Amino acid sequence: MTYLYQKNNRYYAQVPGQMEALAEEELKSLGAVNCKVDYRGVYFEADKSALYRINYQSRLISRVLAPLISFSCHTPSALIKSASEIEWEKFFGVDKTFAITASVNKSTITNSLYAAQALKDGIADYFRDKFGKRPNVNVSNPDVRFNLHIEKNFAIVSLDTSGDSLHKRGYRLLAGEAPMQETLAAAIIKISNWDGENQLWDCMCGSGTILCEAVMSYCRIPAQYLRKNFGFFYLPDFEKELWKKIKSEADGLMRPLPKGLIRGSDVSQRVIVTARENLSRIPYTENVEIFGQPFQHIKSFENGTLITNPPYGIRLGKIEDVQLLYKELGDFLKNSCKGTSAFIYMGDVSLRKHIGLRTSKRIPLVNGNLEGVLVNIESYEGSKKRKYRDNEKNDFLDA
Repeated sequence: MTYLYQKNNRYYAQVPGQMEALAEEELKSLGAVNCKVDYRGVYFEADKSALYRINYQSRLISRVLAPLISFSCHTPSALIKSASEIEWEKFFGVDKTFAITASVNKSTITNSLYAAQALKDGIADYFRDKFGKRPNVNVSNPDVRFNLHIEKNFAIVSLDTSGDSLHKRGYRLLAGEAPMQETLAAAIIKISNWDGENQLWDCMCGSGTILCEAVMSYCRIPAQYLRKNFGFFYLPDFEKELWKKIKSEADGLMRPLPKGLIRGSDVSQRVIVTARENLSRIPYTENVEIFGQPFQHIKSFENGTLITNPPYGIRLGKIEDVQLLYKELGDFLKNSCKGTSAFIYMGDVSLRKHIGLRTSKRIPLVNGNLEGVLVNIESYEGSKKRKYRDNEKNDFLDA
């Protein structure tokens, strides 16, 4: 049987909110063609090399779906019947586990969980009829994932070629109270245009997500360098040797991190320990400088790039304390950060006014279910960009 993705080489990338245009640009750079932006997603065409490369190297997308079949779907029985048309054993065996994610919109079937259950029953019936037993479902950590989308009574069943969500890099085993998603941190670094020509500092680094993504970006470490299992391994036309070649090419571009180029700090010693633990799982992070100190005690940080996600109401409690923190950050940027580009992600948009400085950019970005905003503040005094040197004096540590 020939499946939809094999006929047209067309796939669908799920994308975090407000990042569709950035994701389209990244997909093209990794070999995708004929892209079409959708709400929280991008349709694209790709050969096998590009498909493997996108899953391994993309820093911005969440998943890549490979459509298998499409059909008119008004009832659960239509789902069960259509499930019998897929040769499921070509994707996985009865000794493997599977899971189904489903979404429904403007359809007779209105419950996504009910739709997923119907498709699961169809898969189970197929295996039971053919082999006398069925594979088990594992919702949290399956071997292979399938996706069901029903819109206006038209269904598409896809294999998730990513497996686990691509925002899960594998380095963050420990997280803070309100962690930033890895895809968002990567997007902010891309928006900042930081390229390693000057120092990058996260002055409220928390569990270190921004630091980790900055290291991976500069060192050209593939986003899924630590991942062992991908969904595309289960495609019937998967080419193992081609995958090894794509992975080897990407890994061969990695480069070391100069000492002191990336720095992080936080007032909490507890989260500093967590940040160090997370960083330790990524190559070259021994050269990241991280210390427990509030930014208010730093003398200066000049001619660099500051990227941070300050605490907000969820993480601090009293609104007065939050507002004071943002005012102090604004004062620090104004008085101690000549020649610096600051990119500050705010989970609460209303806090922007408490920084008290004019912003040159305001970009809405979603962090999970949180609709926040990234603001850019430029301090134009001093040299705009300065080539980083390993022996550069660490002025801003002289508190």
